[in-house]
This record gives sequence, structure tokens and C-alpha cells, in this order.
Amino acid sequence: MDVVETWTARTACLLQQAMRLTNEAFAEHLGISERTISRWHAQPGMTHRTEVQQILDTAYEQAGETVQRRFALLLRPPAPRLEAQALRVAIAVVLRGPDVLLVCRRGDGELRWQFPAGMVKPGAAPESVAVQETHGETGVHCTIREQLGERVHPATGVLATYYLADHLAGDATNRDPLENVDVAFVPRSALTRFIPADQIFPPILNALEATV
Repeated sequence: MDVVETWTARTACLLQQAMRLTNEAFAEHLGISERTISRWHAQPGMTHRTEVQQILDTAYEQAGETVQRRFALLLRPPAPRLEAQALRVAIAVVLRGPDVLLVCRRGDGELRWQFPAGMVKPGAAPESVAVQETHGETGVHCTIREQLGERVHPATGVLATYYLADHLAGDATNRDPLENVDVAFVPRSALTRFIPADQIFPPILNALEATV
């Protein structure tokens, strides 16, 4: 049996492929959320934290010889380059009075504040994904006000569609602690203390200024 020195999102997804499991089934097998598996597919170069490394080590060791051989074959060829438009995320900029909703993500050894987001599966409506993922991550119910535009995200290379949304109900709570450290409503005036201004999609800043 080969030993995986360091699990990345790509090798974890190859293990999923070798086990022939859907995102939902793989997430259940590992005891993590389906949103986490979707993020691995979106960010193949991501290196997992120690506890996730251990979860994947156990899953690989217990997978059986057939799955391990299949995994070894999948691991050999170079990973195909993902086209920028191959994957899409829907991002919600949720307003509650003078505040905006943020989540603090783990990843690549550092913490990053960002807006709630979710992968858009084929056939799904991006605006529905933005609403559903916001609730799934933070417990906040929201409604879409308007689309702010889209771009190829400079950090991940995926197509990102942005929506301005209004808070309907629910307090901000961290419902995905494996991926997120915290969630919070922060004052719009303090947003650039959490996310550098040059990393924020300009139409977001314009919309926040126009709705003060």
C-alpha cells in the first residue's frame, strides 16, 4: 500500500473517485459536510489541516486493496488543468441594517474573512445556491435583492457570481466549524479591516456605499 505523505484537495478528490462515491456519500463517509467536499473540488491545490489529514489517512487505510490500486492509478497521470469557467460559485453579500455578513475560513495555514459562498452544481440556480449556502453556513435566512455581476475569481480561478441580499431572520452562528472559525455581522464601514479593499469585487463596494 502506497503512503500519502500530504493530502491535498486534489488527492482527496481522487480518493473519492477511487471509492466511486458521490459528494454526499463521501462527505458522510468522512463525517464532514458536503460543502467541504465541494470546496475541495473547487480548490484542488489546497493542503488539508492535520485533523483532516488524519481522517483521510484512516479512510484510505480502510478502503481495501481494490480501491487503493484504483487510487494509485488515478494518482499517476498529471492532473488536467481546470478551465476558469469549469466551476462556478455563488456569493451572497447579506445586509442587516448597517452591517454585512462575513465568514472566517480556514485554509492554507491562515484565516481569511469572506462573504458566504457555495458551489453551483450543473442545473442549479446560482441565486438559490447563494441563499441556501448562506443559511447552511451561518444560520441566516436571506433574500436576493439583485445580482452585482460576476468575474473569474483572482485567487481560485472559478467563475464567481455575486448577489446583494437582505437579512430576513436568524442570528449569525458557525454551522460549519470544520471549515470556518467564525461568522459575524460586521459594520459595513469596517469591512476593509476584514477584507483588503483591493480584494473586494468593486461592484460590492459601490452597492454598499449606495445602500448606506
